[in-house]
Amino acid sequence: MRPPTHILVVNGIKVRRPVFVLAAPHSGADLLARALKRSPGFHLTMGRAAVAHVVYAFARRPSITRRGLGATRVLRDAMAEAWQILPGACRQCPDPCREAGGVTGAGPCAVAGTVARFGDASPDLLYSAPVLLQAFPDARFVQLIRDGRDVAADMLADPAALSWFKPAMLTDETEFPNPFLGINSGRHADRWKAMPTAGKCALRWRGAVRLSAALRQEFPREQLLTLRYEDVVAAPGEAVEQLSEFLETRVSKIALYGGNAPRVGGWQTRLRPEDAKLVEKVAREELSRLGYR
Repeated sequence: MRPPTHILVVNGIKVRRPVFVLAAPHSGADLLARALKRSPGFHLTMGRAAVAHVVYAFARRPSITRRGLGATRVLRDAMAEAWQILPGACRQCPDPCREAGGVTGAGPCAVAGTVARFGDASPDLLYSAPVLLQAFPDARFVQLIRDGRDVAADMLADPAALSWFKPAMLTDETEFPNPFLGINSGRHADRWKAMPTAGKCALRWRGAVRLSAALRQEFPREQLLTLRYEDVVAAPGEAVEQLSEFLETRVSKIALYGGNAPRVGGWQTRLRPEDAKLVEKVAREELSRLGYR
């Protein structure tokens, strides 16, 4: 049973049908966020500290999300704080958020009087999706799926992503199954610690796309749209039309065309042969199911 509807008001604006972008790391959430952030009437945030703190707490300890209304209130309050439109607020935003909004100075990326829709595309928001649906029952979710081999290649070149793969990330308090790290059981912890980094990247992607598949079964169809990253890059105009229809609002085409999207299939030259072989071995079932051969 869903909790009673709570009407959130931010800067005098009622939050209705907020939009949340979900994806595994390096799967195109930032590209889509750029298009939404630069669309008329949108105020979308990415990686604000208030949200990131909650999101990673939920991701690393999934049991927190099952603690009734407490988790819902915490996440809703974090979003409300992130969405505040105040002088100098953008200075607290991480660089990807500022770049997506084209913010170069101290001014805000949005003007309260023009905002009609709120949204968030923080990294790893995927693991909080069920709580977000409880907190915002009318929300719209857009999730992106990308070839796990390309994802692994980008993760291997990203120090922030690699920081999650240190052996110290697994402690006695780690919960299993753990979709965030892609580990199903505590019995596999030692094997995970000894696994090459490319394999850990594959596990992280595998856990994320399995969770995305579960959301497709559990979420109302009219509230969840799944896009393939490769299709967005190949035909951004069609992707924008599909997204605009789903969200019932105009999404910026120019911003999506102007994004610096990583090349599709780049893993073939960026992954070492042994790493590519390991990624395909670990994620073989999901790669095949999603048509990445």
